[in-house]
Amino acid sequence: MEHVDPRRRIPRTDDLLALPAVGAARKRLSEGVIRDLVRQAQGQARRGELAPDQVEPVLLAAVAARTATTLRPVLNATGVVIHTNLGRAPLSACAVEALIAASGYVDVELDLATGSRSRRGAGARAALLAACPAAEDALVVNNGAAALVLATTALAAGREVVVSRGELVEIGAGFRLPDLIESTGARLHEVGTTNRTHLRDYANALGPDTGCVLKVHPSNFRVDGFTSAVPLGELSPLTAAHGVALVADLGSGLLAPDPHLPEEPDAATALANGADVVIASGDKLLGGPQAGLLLGRAEIITRLSRHPLARALRADKLALAALEATVAGGPSPVVRALHADAGQLRRRTDKLAQALGVPVVSHDGRVGGGGAPGVPLPGWALRLPEGLAGHLRTGDPAVLPRVHDGSCLIDLRCVPPLDDERILDAVRQALATLGVADAGKAG
Repeated sequence: MEHVDPRRRIPRTDDLLALPAVGAARKRLSEGVIRDLVRQAQGQARRGELAPDQVEPVLLAAVAARTATTLRPVLNATGVVIHTNLGRAPLSACAVEALIAASGYVDVELDLATGSRSRRGAGARAALLAACPAAEDALVVNNGAAALVLATTALAAGREVVVSRGELVEIGAGFRLPDLIESTGARLHEVGTTNRTHLRDYANALGPDTGCVLKVHPSNFRVDGFTSAVPLGELSPLTAAHGVALVADLGSGLLAPDPHLPEEPDAATALANGADVVIASGDKLLGGPQAGLLLGRAEIITRLSRHPLARALRADKLALAALEATVAGGPSPVVRALHADAGQLRRRTDKLAQALGVPVVSHDGRVGGGGAPGVPLPGWALRLPEGLAGHLRTGDPAVLPRVHDGSCLIDLRCVPPLDDERILDAVRQALATLGVADAGKAG
């Protein structure tokens, strides 16, 4: 009897593409993605990794599991509220609804009553001004660094930006503020020293070449000991007397004071103390989408909005919609996590610990995102064997714990209560992957 190569029994591409489930997937996946999944399943069979009759079920499973994005939702069990590697602030339900509403045609730059062109992002601007009455006007760009670039370009290109040496910080991914500012064509005029800067240092630096004075909040570090800095309230009379704009880069995104973070600057206070322009991020303590906020004097905000660079840095309709909803809506997930009730956190943690038979340990969360460095957020965590961490990260759902001092710690501060059962299931799945039923034996 003639031998038939099993590879000849591999289903044809046309037959696989004609499967009803594959056809239905075309509503959410491109033809190229679908054909690639077909080729992958056929390739496995050609390499002998699958039997020919397994190609169809493997393909259908792959099509069902494939989404239009490679980004995976993650349950943040680290206790770090604004986790940069996880996309910083999670959006509120009302912000998500706003994103959906803005996904189609919307009046982002149109006055429906008159049919004429309107100011872009009027809703987000109005929400910001209502939340921060100290600001005369507001402008939204695509992130905090873009806001700083726009301000220094419009106010000081070809001129000097006066800044304290102690505030020339490096932000995430190795980006340094001095490099960022100098890329705009402005020249840095450094004053003072790393640990001490006085009002006279600024006074001696101001001159006809001064474009603006920049105050930067060193959000991701602290300098203690023999230090001195000039507060905005003392600096603003000097800049006003010289007719020079005072720009305050706060970074964090607080619009008003937060008693839980007394040392974190906010826009309302900075403007009340004389800042002409305040710069902040939308996706940090504000708890919204990635955005750069510029709030301050109407004359200067108008000047910035009319600069050619503003067009290149503007926020899109999705960010504007989510930002407006974040500011005008109820407490964001970031606010809830920062102000989480200690008793409720303990009860939730104890419940999971009892179900898993693992200990509960005290654990300090962190604000994250460069905000409030050194400020602990007291809480608790499940203590699991360190060996579970990798399985939790790669499981379904993906759970990111904190690995510390030989343990895998799960802090529920940033986990919505409705997801507690998913955490429990994820830990049990990780244990099953290791072939054990007791967390105490997984080390």
